[in-house]
Amino acid sequence: MTTLQFRKSIGRSLFWQCGFVLIPLALAWFGLSPAAKAVLPPPPPDGGYPGANTAEGNGALFSLTSGTNNTAVGANALHDNTNGSFNVAVGSSALANNTTGFQNMAIGAEALKDSNGNFNLAIGFRVGYMNTTGNHVTGVGAAALRNNTTAGFNTAIGADALRENTVSESNVAVGDAVLANFRGTTSNDGFNTALGSQALVAEERGEENVAVGRQALGLLTHGSNNIAVGWGAGANYVAGESGNICIGSGTGGSVGENNNIRIGDASPSAVRWHYP
Repeated sequence: MTTLQFRKSIGRSLFWQCGFVLIPLALAWFGLSPAAKAVLPPPPPDGGYPGANTAEGNGALFSLTSGTNNTAVGANALHDNTNGSFNVAVGSSALANNTTGFQNMAIGAEALKDSNGNFNLAIGFRVGYMNTTGNHVTGVGAAALRNNTTAGFNTAIGADALRENTVSESNVAVGDAVLANFRGTTSNDGFNTALGSQALVAEERGEENVAVGRQALGLLTHGSNNIAVGWGAGANYVAGESGNICIGSGTGGSVGENNNIRIGDASPSAVRWHYP
């Protein structure tokens, strides 16, 4: 074999070797290029409809007319929605009766079922179940804010948190059964903050109470402007006590007292002040 023939043989060999590597790479590049992936082939995605709406399930978005950017997954999810937009409903009858409300998210069976409000978030079974026109309501946990109807700006995180509240606004409840029995009977009731399992669980009416800790102010049924910090703090207040501060686990206070400050326990050696 001459030198020229030898070089030609090597060249052909390298050409085929490079070809076996470059051809698959080229095919992969064309397959992944933006132009090739820009438009999905027919048929269109299952459940995708005009106006950027997505519906999956019997009766989902059944009444839609002009609403856009809605997502309904589950039987009768957003069933009555006509022109409400930017809603997300996942679960049987989630946001079922919403007609014009917008920017709501309901995840869970019958979450926000009767709601026609705006800017609401409900995650869990029957969260915000009876809400009608309440706005800016946030509920996470089974039956949280279940009976809320027109009240707005409430936050309930935990099973049964703020469960019975209907019209009282601006309450914050974090923990299971927190403010579970709160009903708020007047326009002044509300603005309560409770953090901890069963904190303010018995409270039915009152305003501007702060309870931090498991069962803090747990037996108080009505009263206002109390502050309790610690496990079981303010546990001895039962009906009408107001303006008290209890700091420390087990600092229970005394039945019937008002405008007192207690730090420590309820014994005679505890630090205690009374203010007018």
